[in-house]
Amino acid sequence: MKKTLTLVAGVILAAGTLVAANNDVVLPAKMSKADIAGDIFKRPDMIEKKHDDGRVTLDVTTLLSSDKKFASGMYKAGKSRFEATEPYGVDEFMYFLEGSVTLTSSDGSVQVINAGEAVTLPKEWTGIWETDGYTKIWVIYSEDGSGL
Repeated sequence: MKKTLTLVAGVILAAGTLVAANNDVVLPAKMSKADIAGDIFKRPDMIEKKHDDGRVTLDVTTLLSSDKKFASGMYKAGKSRFEATEPYGVDEFMYFLEGSVTLTSSDGSVQVINAGEAVTLPKEWTGIWETDGYTKIWVIYSEDGSGL
């Protein structure tokens, strides 16, 4: 019953957003203290992705601009490591709420971003991303919209 009510509430919210968009009413995309504390991952529009290596990520988009080039939201991931041999592809601002990430740029320079700190990765960045897990607020700009 609780899942049904949650689903109905999500549909009503989505319908309200569509109606608002059709009437040219634009609403701010707020993340409440409860959302930031983790409740955001209980939303019906949360995307849980199980990756081939067994890790699971949680992602919620709170705003997607009308031109589909700018977005924001929250993301949670466990331990992972990946090498970006091709440019990152989007400009992304990240504020870490929990955990940390170690970024080793292709020139060998290392930056550690801890909870309570932020970093902006330019779309041209290449290097190694390593983490034991984190939760972040993200803001992404993709000039052609393909990165969102």
